[in-house]
Amino acid sequence: MSSEPLTYTKHDDGIAVISTNDDPLNRMTLDYIDRLSEVVDDIAADDAIRAFVVTAEGTSNFSVGMNLKQLPEGIKRAGGVDAFFDQRLDLIARIETMGKPSVVTLFGNCLGAGIELPLGCTFRLAAQEDASIGLPELDLGSTPAWGGSARLAKTVGREHALDMILRSKRISGPEALSIGLVHEVWPLAELKDRARALAVELARQPRLAVRGMLEMLRDTQSRPLDDLLAAERAAVHLTIGSADAREGMMAFLEKRKPVFNQPVED
Repeated sequence: MSSEPLTYTKHDDGIAVISTNDDPLNRMTLDYIDRLSEVVDDIAADDAIRAFVVTAEGTSNFSVGMNLKQLPEGIKRAGGVDAFFDQRLDLIARIETMGKPSVVTLFGNCLGAGIELPLGCTFRLAAQEDASIGLPELDLGSTPAWGGSARLAKTVGREHALDMILRSKRISGPEALSIGLVHEVWPLAELKDRARALAVELARQPRLAVRGMLEMLRDTQSRPLDDLLAAERAAVHLTIGSADAREGMMAFLEKRKPVFNQPVED
């Protein structure tokens, strides 16, 4: 295994794969966060990447979370407690709002930051067996600090969030599916392949329409209906007359499957 905190590969099918490189714990170290920030910027700027996978090396753990021994150094580097955590919040927000779908794999321990970062991803896939997902910060006399409490409540509702956070409760993949925390559950041996297949499927969708719908469907619980309708109309204007819209119409008329995202100016 290389000394790099993560591996980052781009593929010809329009996807990229990010994999934490600290098997078996796959901790989110200071170097990992710095490198992940660079990678997220690259994905956002690269038009050839239309979807991406967030995973980890091995099959033991997606991530046991932050390396707590590095907390004092991290606060010192950032220039204070708030600045340190703001960097993490900003990184997750950039993943969440870049307009490109992400698919994350949850297996083994997914604790603290190991579920807070996935909560900023578009699709969460969990292992059928041996996943342990939770925010156990209260066991350390602390609270979630990477947006976990807020995003968990928005995702599964206040009651499930209270149950998980106040009891430091860890749940399995099937339990996570039952409360809406994850979208799909797969055997561990198939999980990473399924994540990549889903990313490829998303990358084949018309990119402007995907971008518009990701924006429109963000924070639907808290945004007023008029705001959501305006976002939907903005998505319509984004796509109308585009090369993908023309391709979709022609494919419908010709009774064939559309081929989107061709290298043609919109």
